[in-house]
Amino acid sequence: MPAPVILIVGRLATEAKGVRGAPFAAGQRYFQAVARAGGVPLMLPPITSLVGDVPDLLERVDGVVLHGGGDVDPRRYGQEASAAELYGITPEHDEVELAVVQATLQHDLPMLAICRGIQVLNVAMGGTLVQHIGSEAHWFTHHEVALSPNCRMAEALGTTTVAAGHCVHHQALDRIADGLVVTGRSADGWVHAAEVADRRWVVGTQWHPEDTADTDTQQQCLFDALVAQCVAGSRAG
Repeated sequence: MPAPVILIVGRLATEAKGVRGAPFAAGQRYFQAVARAGGVPLMLPPITSLVGDVPDLLERVDGVVLHGGGDVDPRRYGQEASAAELYGITPEHDEVELAVVQATLQHDLPMLAICRGIQVLNVAMGGTLVQHIGSEAHWFTHHEVALSPNCRMAEALGTTTVAAGHCVHHQALDRIADGLVVTGRSADGWVHAAEVADRRWVVGTQWHPEDTADTDTQQQCLFDALVAQCVAGSRAG
């Protein structure tokens, strides 16, 4: 059986070595974590003219990773910008990733939505975000996350405690979208894990498991679980 193909949505970038013109990019740690799990990572560039092709594209892959990045435009969740700390808003990223989420849910593909990814997931399903949580307690820090028993993430990790999630975020989920279930919180109450109740395996994490997955087996387990779900789905199909 061929290795599962995992789609990773890329970013507009301003600099790269050895290429001509402005590049597209995505962090190597995501690709490496997928490869360690036995998947083949494939990058989708954020070209908005491709949005109409996303549903067909999702029929050709086995799973999806949404990764970290700048903030979602508040207008995407019915608000005006109200926080001076907003950064990195890029219309192309929002448009392509929201389309990918919708197609992923439509096709019931496994997805791991990381940091900005869990926020895009919530927005795509009709939820909102806190534009700035007003604290640096989650900015380049490691901390525990308590998970709900029997949730998909706890099953993947084999525990209800994430020992050291690496957080780099200044926003958080606010109003939770219908159908999205909160499954993990930090000690100060912010949502750090969620899953889509009526889909096979759509899991979101507010921290960055890819940052330490090469040395922390607990973090790598999330990518392993994603790929395992892709393999199981292929066999079922």
